[in-house]
Amino acid sequence: MNRVFDKPPLWRRILPIFQGFDWPLLLVVVTMCVIGLVTMYSAGYDNGTRFGDQSRNMILAAGVMFLVAQVPPQRLQAMAVPLYALGVFLLILTAIPHVGITKKGATRWLNVGMVIQPSEVLKIAMPLMLAWWFQRREGQRSAKDFLVAGGLLMLPAALILKQPDLGTAMLVLSSGLYVLFFAGLSWRLIVPVILAGAVGITALVHYEERICQPEVNWVGLHEYQKNRICTLLDPTKDPLGKGFHIIQGMIAIGSGGVTGKGYMKGTQTHLEFIPERTTDFVFAAYSEEFGLVGGLVLVVGFLFMIFRGLYIASQAPTLFSRLLAGAVSLSFFTYAFVNMGMVSGILPVVGVPLPFISYGGTAMVTLGLGIGMLMSIAKSRGLMQR
Repeated sequence: MNRVFDKPPLWRRILPIFQGFDWPLLLVVVTMCVIGLVTMYSAGYDNGTRFGDQSRNMILAAGVMFLVAQVPPQRLQAMAVPLYALGVFLLILTAIPHVGITKKGATRWLNVGMVIQPSEVLKIAMPLMLAWWFQRREGQRSAKDFLVAGGLLMLPAALILKQPDLGTAMLVLSSGLYVLFFAGLSWRLIVPVILAGAVGITALVHYEERICQPEVNWVGLHEYQKNRICTLLDPTKDPLGKGFHIIQGMIAIGSGGVTGKGYMKGTQTHLEFIPERTTDFVFAAYSEEFGLVGGLVLVVGFLFMIFRGLYIASQAPTLFSRLLAGAVSLSFFTYAFVNMGMVSGILPVVGVPLPFISYGGTAMVTLGLGIGMLMSIAKSRGLMQR
């Protein structure tokens, strides 16, 4: 009789909590985190707190991921409108004079007992909100619905651009555009934008000498944003000033060769030629020590993560889950592509971290939220199949 009432062992009580987790996705995320910590130990060697702080950030992100994974997609859907409204409200507060905190000419922060960056909320709130909107319009979507979604997307993006913060605005904008794409946005609208972008880039390269003169003003862009683009087109014009970041990043990546200089042996890194080597330019420090082979390992890791997320999206039981999982998965692509591109000298420097590799608490928590949502959707898929 006593055996009937015996409690099951602890592991058996804990196991159901992890049932439904997507283990391939979790494995690649853990692998990327390990690579990130190894890189951080080397790149931040002369800053004794970076490695410990990043370890703490990853533990915090893992806790966030685990908690969010326990929340059913239906609950996530219910959080969409309040979270979006809160994010936009905080952005408006940040724009009010003497309320938002200004650093280095940008008003991006708010003191609510602790200093926060409200735009980070929108990285998650935006795909949630648009996925919620299209779930409501399922089966009756029209051009008007896409116009409303476009308005919901442009409002916070405009507020973030005004701060100014081009990098975060681009991430928020792309996460919303991914939802629009998966919701069925017509290719007749997508292709002209792509063609216009290609024509614009070609024109920039062709007329670089003329439009990058100091007396030429670019309508709609701040002077520093103009300088970033012009520096990208020709960083050698100011090699010790505006072009220093790009040049040193390219030197570090190129000097790594095929197999790299070896762990802890990166001269550009440890002689402090690479600026922001633990944050925005951590890929340059990594590539110098691990070379092309190490870079390919990172690329394969990100590709696996993205395609696994898209697989989860394809198997999701509801439109909301499919749109959210698809947008979150492609957001990892945006992070990785923009960061590697700007460090390699093919995109302007916009301050976008490399997922799981760059140092940063807010970015790690945001990534934990994204992975947690994918896990939640994967678990709901398993429950539906039963």
